[in-house]
Amino acid sequence: MRPLTEEETRVMFEKIAKYIGENLQLLVDRPDGTYCFRLHNDRVYYVSEKIMKLAANISGNKLVSLGTCFGKFTKTHKFRLHVTALDYLAPYAKYKVWIKPGAEQSFLYGNHVLKSGLGRITENTSQYQGVVVYSMADIPLGFGVAAKSTQDCRKVDPMAIVVFHQADVGEYVRHEETLT
Repeated sequence: MRPLTEEETRVMFEKIAKYIGENLQLLVDRPDGTYCFRLHNDRVYYVSEKIMKLAANISGNKLVSLGTCFGKFTKTHKFRLHVTALDYLAPYAKYKVWIKPGAEQSFLYGNHVLKSGLGRITENTSQYQGVVVYSMADIPLGFGVAAKSTQDCRKVDPMAIVVFHQADVGEYVRHEETLT
């Protein structure tokens, strides 16, 4: 386990900033202690410094995971967020989408959100902006990328895609053997 390099930190922060913007600083400087990001087996973990110091006694090849997995770096050095980061992204999200109860199951199976399943959307959401997807009961279900801006969503046909699927809580069941 090691700290992220400058390039890795930049790539990861750019991806997270798509969803939470300047609230990124609130992830690192929390009132309950200092948290940091660490890389282990191409996965980025979000962990408190107190726990990290305790884990320093464990050898790297015996360590499975530490803290919360935020995502992983692909072989092409791009950063991919995992659904395990949803609990940390949802409270700070700048742009949100609420989907109707009928569309929840479709989204949780890994499908994109259609206009017919869109309940509400945050004002001034631009196209290709990172959004957190909520149920109408304000429960975070996942995150994605807005396929259309808020203004375009009003006049598009009901079968058009408005949010591209990135990750959802259904992945806990679908990919439980690969999530660490």
